Amino acid sequence: MTSTSETAEVGGAVTWGLVAAWALHDAEELATVAAWVRRNAPVLRERYPAVPEAVWRRVESVDRREFAVAVALVGLYVVAAGAAGRASGGSSAFYQSVLYGFGLHGLVHMGQAAALRRYTPGSVTSPLVVVPFTLWARGRLRRAGVSRPTRPRDLVIALGGAGAVALAAHAVAQSLPGAGDRP
Repeated sequence: MTSTSETAEVGGAVTWGLVAAWALHDAEELATVAAWVRRNAPVLRERYPAVPEAVWRRVESVDRREFAVAVALVGLYVVAAGAAGRASGGSSAFYQSVLYGFGLHGLVHMGQAAALRRYTPGSVTSPLVVVPFTLWARGRLRRAGVSRPTRPRDLVIALGGAGAVALAAHAVAQSLPGAGDRP
């Protein structure tokens, strides 16, 4: 159990802030992903011929509704992490792992944009919101004395967990009636 001073020091800005930062970041993705895929998938398909055709078909088949459902499902996961963080004064392993995964996934977005040498969905809010928020929140957790030790294995688990949650959310969204229907 955390003391009152730890809970007050960490507070809602750190724990619920994860949800707010995630929402800003995913709003960018929701606003840009469909048009970006339409414009860039053909170019990327030519640039990366080793990527299996099935992958390109899957990427191009995601419609706005399916993507929005997947984002909402990931949002439930992030809200659960924020709630666990708030209830524990920031010491929840679940909250901290989701926070670290969020920050690392922001670095992935930045790497994608750098590798492609162009805008990619999520690459604006990653350096402006995702990474700075994660670093700030980690610092607050450290100062409050509730930061868990972070080993390389923990970071791999955090990033892998973020990827697994996103893939599972897309799989569920795709399985719903009407998924993949183009308006």
